[in-house]
Amino acid sequence: MSERPGPSGDAPDDAPRFPSDSRRPTTDAATSARMARQRRSGTKPELALRRELHRRGLRYFVDRAPIRGQRRRADLVFPRLQVAVYVDGCFWHRCPRHATDPRNNAEWWAAKLAGNVARDRATDAALTDAGWRVIRVWEHEDAVAAADRVQAALRTGASGGT
Repeated sequence: MSERPGPSGDAPDDAPRFPSDSRRPTTDAATSARMARQRRSGTKPELALRRELHRRGLRYFVDRAPIRGQRRRADLVFPRLQVAVYVDGCFWHRCPRHATDPRNNAEWWAAKLAGNVARDRATDAALTDAGWRVIRVWEHEDAVAAADRVQAALRTGASGGT
């Protein structure tokens, strides 16, 4: 019996849907499930900061690109005062205090996490060049202290200073 093409006309029905990507390591099912549960927005540290800022009477946009046409979204955006707030996870953004190095696929993960950090710095530079202030908050930071930093940046913006 010959193999017949699948719905797209180029692969048999029992062929993997996507070809294996040599850049992406194979992952066991438990790790894959854990990674799929990672939230992009609305994490506990982000919600704690949002609650504290809201309690202080501050209003903001959530999960929005500060600059039109930019694909990188900030966790909180204060567009009128041009302040963008990012709540960064210690693992994904390489916190100096809490970063860990995975043992499985270590080389791939090192490149992936270094790329995340480089993208963060490029985002910071692009926003700064466009006149925005960028506040980076680590997930382990106290929400009240982080809100103090955000509020200080907003006051600076409201007074016209940098």
